[in-house]
Amino acid sequence: MDLKFEVVVLPVSDVDRAKAFYEGLGFRLDVDHSDDEGFRVVHLTPPGSQCSILFGNGVSNAAPGSVEGLHLIVDDIEAARAELLERGADMSEVFHDAGGVFHHAGEEGRVGGPEPERASYSSFASFSDPDGNGWVLQEVTTRLPGR
Repeated sequence: MDLKFEVVVLPVSDVDRAKAFYEGLGFRLDVDHSDDEGFRVVHLTPPGSQCSILFGNGVSNAAPGSVEGLHLIVDDIEAARAELLERGADMSEVFHDAGGVFHHAGEEGRVGGPEPERASYSSFASFSDPDGNGWVLQEVTTRLPGR
């Protein structure tokens, strides 16, 4: 049986602001539906992704900006960072983790620059949406077996 991870719900405080931010980053608008009672669903998909984000009015009880650790996989961390900066994201510098396995929460263990050998899965950059939902770019050039 396939279990396909398809949508992540993001809690936001201002739907129009969030929509403009993600469209500005190049996410494709799939749905913007509202009804007369104030319920609204906005669904967007990052370029090249099969997983989407969804936010709106009445779709989450979570506090705006409370989601962290969302990963966008890229094949060139520096080029992706530059493009997202150009599109309005407030990006961190590229970093790798001091332990070399996976980045820690927050900024603990960050070492500036890409992983010295550019090992796949080892270089990162981060940004947040206007509410503080946290995203991480992760450079993957060679996938692990079965991925």
